[in-house]
Amino acid sequence: MNYFRHVILILLTVVAFNSCKEEEKKKAEVLRPVNYQIVGTSDAQKIRSFSGIARAGDEIELSFRSNGIITELNAKVGQKVKKGDLIAKLDNVQANLAYEQSVSALNSANSAMKTAKSAMDRVKSLYESGSQSLSDYEAAKNSYQSALDQYESARRNKSIQQSQISYGYIKAPKDGTIASAPGSLNANVSAGQVIAVLNAGEQINIMVGLPENVINKVQTGMEVAIALSSLGEYFKGSVLEVSPVVDANSSTYPVKIDIVTPTTAVKPGMAANVTFNFSTGEETADNSLVVPVKAVGEDGNGNFVFIVESEDGETGTVKKQTIEVGELTSNGFKIKSGLNGGEKIATAGLQTLLDGQKVRLQ
Repeated sequence: MNYFRHVILILLTVVAFNSCKEEEKKKAEVLRPVNYQIVGTSDAQKIRSFSGIARAGDEIELSFRSNGIITELNAKVGQKVKKGDLIAKLDNVQANLAYEQSVSALNSANSAMKTAKSAMDRVKSLYESGSQSLSDYEAAKNSYQSALDQYESARRNKSIQQSQISYGYIKAPKDGTIASAPGSLNANVSAGQVIAVLNAGEQINIMVGLPENVINKVQTGMEVAIALSSLGEYFKGSVLEVSPVVDANSSTYPVKIDIVTPTTAVKPGMAANVTFNFSTGEETADNSLVVPVKAVGEDGNGNFVFIVESEDGETGTVKKQTIEVGELTSNGFKIKSGLNGGEKIATAGLQTLLDGQKVRLQ
């Protein structure tokens, strides 16, 4: 009996040991992701594609202009609203209290102004009859002017406090559809915190981020090609806006594309592929191979690139390839020898890649 127990114990130990080894192998199989680019001619490099996303032409973020607790929320994703519809409301306790105080202050200032006006009129009458001095009359006028200034200040303050109450309401600025509603009932929110996002109008645009090496080649009105893989359709597009400021989150320059002939099938959030043609049409054909500067390294044997050999398009092996570079152009180095065109080459992390290393393409 004890013998069988020992045998079972040994078998369980072996199984556990093999399992640990398998887990270690699985962990060792984690492949490093690598960015790549296909080697093409100088003319081919002028046609570039970038990923984008469909957005509503008029996307409005709705938020309060004051702090408070949400006591009413009429925003559900997909809900259609009309201009002026109430979206959300705050408790407005502090704003209402401040408004009541401003009304009280205005009434007091109004009473003081009227008293000062009566006093000035009485002193003026006595001064004109010779019963009061000029200094008394001037003092009465100054008192009235001071009371009048305080009244005007109180009146302006009342108007401001009344506006503060309106800041506790969010109303739809346009007809549209609620795209998202991150706000929740009874939540304590601060001024500027997004409560809902409204997609207004029917126009759909494509937003795409472009790197710094091509942003200066893009102009408003420029024609582009748009591919929506989810629909399997292609559209013509036109550049609407080109941001002069880089987006801190993506380190790219946002560009807004208008779909020339949109359809109702295009919805906000759909992924798009936007193709730009940066050739001017006046240049002579240039069939020399070009690789980006960031893809070229240098060691004791000269310049090199890492070719990514892959059969499935997802994983592959990098191979160090010595090349001879030529003229430096705006698109990168022209290649004199070492590449034939069509190869996939790594475009980042050359210092840490090793010849023969397995990688994951991205």
